[in-house]
Amino acid sequence: MKRARLASVGRVLRQVLLLVVGTTISALGYSLFQVPYNIAAGGVSGIGIIVNHFTGWPIGTFYLVMNVPLLILGFFNLGGLRFLWRTILAVLLFSSLVDLFNAQLPRLLTQFPVTDDVLLSAIYGGIVGGIGIGLIYRSGGTIGGTSILGRILQKRTGAPLSQLYFYTDGVIILTAGLVFGWEIALYALLTMFLNGLASDYVLEGVSNVRTATIITDRPEEIAQAIIAQLGRGVSFWPVTGAYTGRPHTMLLCTIYRSQLNPLKQLVAELDRDAFVIVGKTHQALGFGFRPLR
Repeated sequence: MKRARLASVGRVLRQVLLLVVGTTISALGYSLFQVPYNIAAGGVSGIGIIVNHFTGWPIGTFYLVMNVPLLILGFFNLGGLRFLWRTILAVLLFSSLVDLFNAQLPRLLTQFPVTDDVLLSAIYGGIVGGIGIGLIYRSGGTIGGTSILGRILQKRTGAPLSQLYFYTDGVIILTAGLVFGWEIALYALLTMFLNGLASDYVLEGVSNVRTATIITDRPEEIAQAIIAQLGRGVSFWPVTGAYTGRPHTMLLCTIYRSQLNPLKQLVAELDRDAFVIVGKTHQALGFGFRPLR
């Protein structure tokens, strides 16, 4: 019992450390690359850049104020404090660090902005910010803002999260285009796109796993060969071809990318009439792959 409690505490501490590191990286990328050129790439942080342009209100403070009603909505709609405590920590830390970085980085760095190239700023703003957000997601938290609103709308309407984010962030980028010019809006779109790619990469890692579906009339031979030669498990079940009406067997196995060519060669040797479909798989968890935690 005591060991389980210690393991639970250790897991929470690792999650908090991951969240702190991710939030710091995200805030640094935002202040270094997006704020100097008004690259409002969606979200409450994008609104903060627009509001700061007109009012001079500190972006971090605005971010915190705007998140308060969203956090309240999230509390009542997304599982209470158990779900939101990591997000609250991320919001408090992000808003504080953004105001700190915006105030101190121009004074501490010999050159600020770090590059005169807006395109480079848009690219690195998306990559660095995405790495930070990916780490936050891995900790089990979010960075607040439109992600809370998107989760609530998804729960209420059933619409895909990606679609909801596209609508909300699209309106913000459109507004930024009206305020700062359409060229900056195009840079913001690039930043938003790279942000999503980088966060997915951090969250899911490199895809080195493939899933193969094999339709064959020699299932036992192929299954045994895969198990013996590739060391991978196989599942199979009967299927019927709709065009011919003939019965076949469908095999399903998950392999590493490096095993793909040996698998195809193995199937070709045993059944040249087999039909093979190979799909890219982001993760494989469990026996023979990464532990399922």
